[in-house]
Formats: sequence, C-alpha cells, structure tokens
Amino acid sequence: MRIGVDLGGTKIEAIALDQGGRETFRKRVATPRGDYWGTVDAIAALVRDAGEGTVGIGIPGAMNGEVVKNANSNWLIGQPFKCDLERAVGREVRIENDANCFVLSEAVDGAGKDAEIVFGVILGTGCGGGIVFRKQVLVGANAIAGEWGHNPMPGEAEGRSCYCGRKDCIETYLCGPAFERDGKDLARYHERLARALGTIINVLDPQVIVLGGGLSNLPSLYTEVPRIWGRYIFSPTAVTTRLVPPVYGDASGVRGAAWLWNDATKGP
Repeated sequence: MRIGVDLGGTKIEAIALDQGGRETFRKRVATPRGDYWGTVDAIAALVRDAGEGTVGIGIPGAMNGEVVKNANSNWLIGQPFKCDLERAVGREVRIENDANCFVLSEAVDGAGKDAEIVFGVILGTGCGGGIVFRKQVLVGANAIAGEWGHNPMPGEAEGRSCYCGRKDCIETYLCGPAFERDGKDLARYHERLARALGTIINVLDPQVIVLGGGLSNLPSLYTEVPRIWGRYIFSPTAVTTRLVPPVYGDASGVRGAAWLWNDATKGP
C-alpha cells in the first residue's frame, strides 16, 4: 500500500493507493495553522488511520537537507520536519514539494502516463511547476527544478514586483490574481502563457505539459496556447508537445505524494 498526505494551508488530506493505483482510503482534517507539533501529530494520526504502507508527504515548500525552506505554511520553516514525522509515524517518509507531487501523479497514471518527460504547471494563487522524467521527480541541485514562475516573463517589462524580491517574474503575469488584475483578458493571457511555455519547450522539450490550479479550468487554454506557442519555439517542424488538463484535478497532489515511492515498490 502507498499512503500519500497533502499538507495544505487549510486542510491535510491523506489517501492510500493499492498496487494498481486504486484508492482504498481517503480522509481529511483541518490544518493546525501556526502549530508545528500539532501539524506533525495530525499527519501521524492520518497515517495511522490509513494503515500499513509507504508514506509520502506533499508540502507547500521544499526540503533543505533535513529542514523545510520556502514554505507557505511558514511554521514549518527551519524545522526538522522529516525526522520529526518519521519518529511520529514510526517509518521512513519521503517529502516533496506539492507542485512536484501534482506532476508526478499525472506522469505516473494520469494525463502524461505515456510520456518520458512531463512538465507540470500550477496556475493558481502563484505559478508553481515541476518536472518528471521517466516517472521520477527531478529535484535538482538546489531543490528548485521546475520553478519556472520566478524566471523573467519573456517580452514584458512593466516592473511588476514579486514577493521573491525580483520584478516581472512569470508569476506576476500568469497567476490568478494577475489574471483578475488584467481584467480577465483571455487573449492577452493566452499570448503570455504561450510565450512563457515556449521557453520551457525550448529547454526541456517535454512530450506533455499538464496544467493545474484554478486557471487550468479555462478550456480555451488548451486550444489557443498551442496555436500561438510555435512563434516562440525553436523547431522547424510542427510542435508535438501536448498541453493537457489533469486527469485527477485537485486530487493529483495527494496521489503524487503516494507515488513518491513508485521506484521502491512494484507499480505503473
């Protein structure tokens, strides 16, 4: 059995998947906001309820060695989260960024299940991203692989400030609040997303790009963006990369946490 836990700002959700990826357990509880040990205890209780199996955790941040960095749930930052969780649940755990978990879920048995390289994008409050190669998360030397949202937005120089301290990051043009601020101008959004994803295709050349987050529910993205992005891609032939919605939607994050162990046990 594979157990996955998705730690969010308002809820913690756990599932268990059998060998074939079928869901056998699901439960969610409120996140003990601001309470580190309360968060550890809540996750441990969910894991116990789920039963025996491997444990993967998706968090809104990243691990810097044994401690958490860059977490929206700021009460985790600087804490030895992995060690404390392992003591609490009595078994080894794997922890990964929640955007990476989203992409992994879709790469293992979702929209990108037949692809070698899958790039995933979260278009929501921010613009997260992740890379999966041959059904394994690419973390990178600095644990920031796939963080496309904090690269400069190609072709834009309005001086938009980003919380990261830089200006004109992709996130400041393509996140949900930016879409609202720009008057929900879809034509402009299509163009900007095509431009930004064009740079990803030029570097990674993935077979599949899968979108998540609230803006991924806009049907026009999947027709209009691929129609435009050829202008920005270094290819003399038609671009075959597919832009697709997620199969599992909001459940992709917690499913991906469970699949963090897909190299250790038999499965898809």
